[in-house]
Amino acid sequence: MLNDRARILLKALVERYIADGEPVGSRTLSKYAGLDLSPASIRNIMSDLEEIGFVTSPHTSAGRVPTPLGYRFFVDTLLTVRPLEQSAVSQLESCLTPSDPARLMTAASTLLSDLSQFAGLVMTPRRNPAFRQIEFLSLSDKRILLIIVTLEGEVENRVILTDQPYSASALTEAANFFNKNFAGHSFDQVRGKLRDELGRMRDDITQLMAAAVDAGSKALDGSQESVVVSGSRKLLDVQELSSNMGSLRRLFDAFEQKTGLLQLLDRSRNATGVQIFIGGESDMLTFDECSLVSAPYSVDGQVVGTLGVVGPTRMAYERVVPIVDITAKLLSSALSHH
Repeated sequence: MLNDRARILLKALVERYIADGEPVGSRTLSKYAGLDLSPASIRNIMSDLEEIGFVTSPHTSAGRVPTPLGYRFFVDTLLTVRPLEQSAVSQLESCLTPSDPARLMTAASTLLSDLSQFAGLVMTPRRNPAFRQIEFLSLSDKRILLIIVTLEGEVENRVILTDQPYSASALTEAANFFNKNFAGHSFDQVRGKLRDELGRMRDDITQLMAAAVDAGSKALDGSQESVVVSGSRKLLDVQELSSNMGSLRRLFDAFEQKTGLLQLLDRSRNATGVQIFIGGESDMLTFDECSLVSAPYSVDGQVVGTLGVVGPTRMAYERVVPIVDITAKLLSSALSHH
């Protein structure tokens, strides 16, 4: 699509603009591109790049800046990734050691933010809403504690209010029936299966069973995947983002509501390695000045979530890409050895 000279000049322009934040003129390009070209030749090539939509000229200067299309071509074909400094790798390794999985998610998003100086995101693993066993414990005449042990070994408690008191033996009978027939299923699956069974059971027990299914379903469905966001305030220090407060507000709303973030990160789940979303390419990143660099992470070879960095389109991709890549690999390793 582009000849070698145009590619070299576009690469030099994007790198200079990322480094300095100023429109890049032909004299600067002549100095950094290492090509033996006259200023007139450089201007001609710049005009061609402008015509195909890779660069644009702000009204205030003779220099040019990359467009989202120019950035996309740059990251897809011209980007030279720099290995991460050993100090940063060591920081990641020391913080992402096997421990409590929930803490690992927070640690990873904080590290992504600290190392990139932008916002770090980690989509938490989608939990299996199935239970291993349940127990009923009488709290008072008509209040029963439902204790749910998930397949991951975590414990959830919910209080059920009943229309009548239950004896300890009735509660044990109900729990035994549940565990014998439905262990390893989700409560939504149990709801369907239970309809067939309830006709053969006493009325008082059927009410307790139905209440347990409702409470259990709410308890475990509330633990579906979410996004841990760290360092979003750092985006206020990025000049090209803070100068557009309307768009920045929409981005912070997206961080708060998380639905759009989940959809965008979910698109990265099936990617191999790092993916880059630039500006208006996604519905979530509502303006051209913003990009997401993301990568999937796994447990025992199975992809369970994604993580990434949200920052300005003018970010040092050659540095952010390895930060995201290595964090994903180290988080996968820590979770697999948990």
